[in-house]
Amino acid sequence: MKILHLSTDDIDGGAARGAYWLHQALIQAGVDSTMLVAQKKSDDFTVIGPESKIQKAWNKIQPTLDGIPRVFFKKRLHTTFSPSWVSSVSDKHIKNINPDIINLHWICHGFIKPESLNHFDKPIVWTLRDMWTFTGGCHYSGSCEKYRISCGACPQLGSNIENDISRKLWQRKQKAWQNLNITIVALSYWLAECARESSLLKNKRIEIIPNALDESKFKPIAKTTARQILNLPLDKKIILFGALNAVKDERKGYQYLIPALEKLANNGFGEITEIVIFGSSKPKEPLNLGIKINYLGRLYDDATLALTYASADVTVTPSIQEAFGKTAMESLACGTPVVSFDSTGLKDIVDHKKNGYLAKCFSSDDLANGIAWILQDEWRWLELSKKAREKVVNSFTLKKQVDNYLKLYKDILVKNT
Repeated sequence: MKILHLSTDDIDGGAARGAYWLHQALIQAGVDSTMLVAQKKSDDFTVIGPESKIQKAWNKIQPTLDGIPRVFFKKRLHTTFSPSWVSSVSDKHIKNINPDIINLHWICHGFIKPESLNHFDKPIVWTLRDMWTFTGGCHYSGSCEKYRISCGACPQLGSNIENDISRKLWQRKQKAWQNLNITIVALSYWLAECARESSLLKNKRIEIIPNALDESKFKPIAKTTARQILNLPLDKKIILFGALNAVKDERKGYQYLIPALEKLANNGFGEITEIVIFGSSKPKEPLNLGIKINYLGRLYDDATLALTYASADVTVTPSIQEAFGKTAMESLACGTPVVSFDSTGLKDIVDHKKNGYLAKCFSSDDLANGIAWILQDEWRWLELSKKAREKVVNSFTLKKQVDNYLKLYKDILVKNT
């Protein structure tokens, strides 16, 4: 059995890392697995990227080219929206590799356009890492449910035109997906339900296989050791928050986190806690919340990420929508409880008052209550930490994920013989 994974890149970002980890785990399980990417960031020989300077340069330009249709919508929101009208992958690439199954992951930014999939002539498994597959271009729909019908007049584009680019992309997908030999894999129950309710995927086979990680890399480390390595204080409670472009992306819930932290500072936590933020550097005008903030910037390797999670007393993931919640899973693996809202994919990871706290949607006050509840009792924290690690070992290991994918791949191949 030969599996080909298609992803925009291999290690830069949560979706890419999730795809790459699956690819590597399949190889460890003895599967012939190859990964084809638009931009190769690793030195892994099993990952195929552009080789010539011209192709590398073209692939870097393509995300900008693919986004051109958005610029005509002056009132658009600062969210990710992919028109998907250019493509760098051809059926020639696929024929040269000749896989038995193609596993799609995150394929936007000019990597693969919808019409290309019908030329691949192979069974397709599509791992949904957001909502884009069944929308008219947005990756998370927010409160909009037009993906259940036909999109158009897209609120993220600030459009009041029914036949805008979101409607046109929806129509292109409808035509391309119609006879496609495709099986959908959702990372969470919430995402699977959204896909089942969508007009584009409601008649497709939809399975649920959660994200996973290497529990031997993401594991509990003594707090003292982790903090000494990262130069963090030993005598403070640490609140951890991590997200790329968190300030600009309202989906990440930054607007709810700030009032929650201010409430904690006003209730006496300012003297005993510090905040650690990873994924972004210190801004020109730092926030003054009454609690000291430490900025770690972008973290690129698993070892440093694991140290960061292990150094904290609680990780806060206040996202409004998450396909799964990889940060929450990684934190639990390192024995650090998580506070999140009781919404979307995070509900599959955080068990209320067992390994973390699920706050009321979308209440900054209850977010603060959850953080305080975890920090206030050391014996409670130890039990939460224990249950956090157990949840990952029992549910989110790469071995469990690979077993589920292999079962699915084999079933698809049997049905296609």
